Amino acid sequence: MDVLDVPADRQKGWYLSLMAPNTKGPEFAWLDPSRLYCNSQALADCVKDLLGPFHSDPVDLVAGIDAMGFILGASVATTLGKGFLAIRKAGHLCVATRNQNYTDYTGREKTMEVRLDVLKPGLRVLLVDQWIETGGTMRAAIQLVENLGATVAGVAAVAIENTEGGKWIKENYKFSHCIPEGLQGQVDGKHLDSFKSLTK
Repeated sequence: MDVLDVPADRQKGWYLSLMAPNTKGPEFAWLDPSRLYCNSQALADCVKDLLGPFHSDPVDLVAGIDAMGFILGASVATTLGKGFLAIRKAGHLCVATRNQNYTDYTGREKTMEVRLDVLKPGLRVLLVDQWIETGGTMRAAIQLVENLGATVAGVAAVAIENTEGGKWIKENYKFSHCIPEGLQGQVDGKHLDSFKSLTK
């Protein structure tokens, strides 16, 4: 399927077939979901699916995680008519910040930061990232939001894998992702071919 094509019958999750597999080796993620953002209808449908569970929930602000969560998070914020807060990799913000250490999906120790002049008690924040594999990055973002007194309204990502960390997020927070239940096992097993059936 060409990256800009739109099928006549857009079944739920059809855009997942646009994701590109890893061609560079094990030091990279197993696929690249960002290819679907190149298709305007795919991006719009992805955002619509992510927001479905939150339509009746109050959300004051959307926060996206550096870096790919910025694209999806900003799209979600625009659709909701809400502001967008960037949760950055440490060392990039030139204002006062709070930091949080974490271990990412590759096992590397990292630090993220958020500015201190936005989050406050009573603020309901929808956290967005592109993909949740081990859950370490999202858990650190949750800690940042909650440690500054704000409330996590929910967690949204293209996919949340059923790892220990992914399950913890699903058990403790309202969540949304785009993977049909019947394909969750293939996502957890890191198989891309199963998504081709979504456009047939």
